[in-house]
Amino acid sequence: MNAAASDITAILLAGARPIPDPLAAAAGVAVKPLVPVAGEPMINRPARALLAHPAVGRLVVLTQAPELFAADPATAWLAEHPEVRFERSGRGIASSLIALLDRGDLPFPLLMTTADHVLLDGAMLDQMVREASGADIAVAMVERRTLLARYPGSRRTWLKFRDGGWSGANLFWFGSGKARPVVALWQEVEQDRKKGWKILSAFGPLALLGAMLRISTLRGGIARVGRRFGIVARLVAMEKAEACIDADKPDDVALIEAILAGSVR
Repeated sequence: MNAAASDITAILLAGARPIPDPLAAAAGVAVKPLVPVAGEPMINRPARALLAHPAVGRLVVLTQAPELFAADPATAWLAEHPEVRFERSGRGIASSLIALLDRGDLPFPLLMTTADHVLLDGAMLDQMVREASGADIAVAMVERRTLLARYPGSRRTWLKFRDGGWSGANLFWFGSGKARPVVALWQEVEQDRKKGWKILSAFGPLALLGAMLRISTLRGGIARVGRRFGIVARLVAMEKAEACIDADKPDDVALIEAILAGSVR
């Protein structure tokens, strides 16, 4: 790893969407990060993985309701941890991140992930830190063949490029303040984050045309976006299929619990 020990600020997204979350409603909890997965609130596992990594020096939990986590006995440890601080978020991920960046009190680099990234582990973080170091912005994704070779029944949202179909791994790297314009663009399109063509069109007509005709690779497209903004932008193609399995639906939770129990071979 190129990053010095304990110099990374990890950001863990633990907010709620404007509409009620089905998993939270079914579990009878106020917000999705408190939904039990394998016997404990889902937020606990990614939080522990981040805090245990030697390159992470501090953890910021971004949520609209910090008091919910302090009040829950299973997550109160986060509110008491000396390397964890809670920040109140807005309604959107990008707008909340911009607010943090503009305050200027979080040291770079920043590594952001989500509370539903239950399978996040040290190996994934090792790869992300190693391959993202030196970039102004990096995004982790999993190629379709990597996932389906391990979990053929898993369903994801795929962006199709000449170098394959790709699904997000909920890991983002912001190496410097130069990433802010890209985050601002993300803010404009985040409501359409499940509609890949709208996201691509925001990056410019060449990216959209390249994806439609499958003449552009994802790695090259991300680098091109970076050049457009005068920054180094990088794809991190995750080696572990589990990197793109998040606890978004009941089927996902069942698969995650089976993986954690060691019953998936």
